[in-house]
Amino acid sequence: MLRSLKKLLKSNYLFTFGCVICLAWIIAAILAPVIAPYDPIVQDLAVRLQPPSKAHIFGTNSFGQDIFSRVLYGGRYSLLAGCLTVILAGAIGTFYGAIAGYVGGKVDNVMMRFSEMILSFPSLILAMIINAVMGSNLFNTMFALVIVAWPTYARLMRSVVLSVKENEYVAAAKVLGSSKLRVLVKEIIPNSVSSVLIMATTDIGNQILMFSTLSFLGLGSAPPTPEWGMMVSEGVDYFNKFWVSGFPGLAIFTMAVGANFIGDGLRDLLDPKLRKNM
Repeated sequence: MLRSLKKLLKSNYLFTFGCVICLAWIIAAILAPVIAPYDPIVQDLAVRLQPPSKAHIFGTNSFGQDIFSRVLYGGRYSLLAGCLTVILAGAIGTFYGAIAGYVGGKVDNVMMRFSEMILSFPSLILAMIINAVMGSNLFNTMFALVIVAWPTYARLMRSVVLSVKENEYVAAAKVLGSSKLRVLVKEIIPNSVSSVLIMATTDIGNQILMFSTLSFLGLGSAPPTPEWGMMVSEGVDYFNKFWVSGFPGLAIFTMAVGANFIGDGLRDLLDPKLRKNM
């Protein structure tokens, strides 16, 4: 696998580019207190709405806050929200879908009808409703995104498990006396999770976009928290000041694209048919 990954990095330039982008944003977010030249919260009305310059390379917003510093710190919230949402939704959906697909019958029907009920609502609208009911903060926004996202993982996992559970090694494990739980945890889930992993990697960008959208609509982190989506919304009243929303929007765009490039590369790596051609 490691050898295949090295080949992928050399042969798939988009995958390599995606890794560089995502790694750069992760490092920038972690080292934000060291890299950021200004406090992202402190206001200085004397320099409000200043264009990019040597003093403020991304310019300043309507409160005189340095946009470059806010973008760096904003990565902490946006990346954290995107990654944790995918981890939690992926874990819930994986086990839920695995149980439904492995048990089958009426249990499968009931479990999948419940997940389809959630999927029948438009994702953004449902997330907005949950967030509005619970209140606008980082935790509640992530909770809303997890509720919206997990059924997709469940459906994918169930479809894979339905195929995997018919393999001979599963039947052999049963013959050897393994319990249903052991077969599910030791045999079925490990051999089904690659598809979920690919989807999860790609979905990080989607969840960052969703989180930013909710923040843009005022349902995410509360001001003056530096968060990419909320920073984009600050520029709505200043279309002639491109830097106010342009640089936070560029951060969202690059992170989403980088995550999608990584997801496509992992698909090539984990798909046996595509791996033979590497």
